[in-house]
Amino acid sequence: MPDKYLSVTGLCRTEKVIERSRFITTSAHAEGEKEAMDFIAGIRSRYRDATHNCYAFVGDDAGNLLRFSDDGEPQGTAGMPILDVIRSNNLRQCAVVVTRYFGGIKLGAGGLVRAYSGCTAENLSAAKRVLYELCAENRYTLDYAQVKAANIIISASPCELLDTLYEDKVTFIVRLKTKDIASFDAALTDRLAGRLEISHGTPCMGAFPAEDN
Repeated sequence: MPDKYLSVTGLCRTEKVIERSRFITTSAHAEGEKEAMDFIAGIRSRYRDATHNCYAFVGDDAGNLLRFSDDGEPQGTAGMPILDVIRSNNLRQCAVVVTRYFGGIKLGAGGLVRAYSGCTAENLSAAKRVLYELCAENRYTLDYAQVKAANIIISASPCELLDTLYEDKVTFIVRLKTKDIASFDAALTDRLAGRLEISHGTPCMGAFPAEDN
């Protein structure tokens, strides 16, 4: 498992007309081959009357699970150009389908490559990107009198407060990137003079806003 990787979140759809052909590009986050193929099947169903539904995806977090299809376009003019753009953007767990409604004017091999790669590039530029990083959901339990002080540290730290449990004591459930856990623990422990209980969760991959998006 890599420490971090870039992906997209949500569904992004863009549209462009090139030489009378209508190109509709749809991208989405997809974890694994099944999820990617289910997404592709959904797009094919939505545009079942289209001339072509060409696709490509990188289905894993390491960039090794690669699939693509020209869906009837000349070999090498659609699926691979789509995949090349996904990879050039360093995206993982990302699927893209470019739907084409033929407009009557042939584009030629070079024109098709430019069309499919250009539509993919424009779509991925518009898509919302996220950075998946190794993180953990940790629990910090303390007395009610310490809540205000704890909130000061939490609000000033690069973390996400997931929940607050009010029982005999107060427990903050906080998601932190692995690289930030030690400094956060130290800051909170110092602020509360050591009067708290810390329980570290199992490391997992979590999505955080990408810096360039």
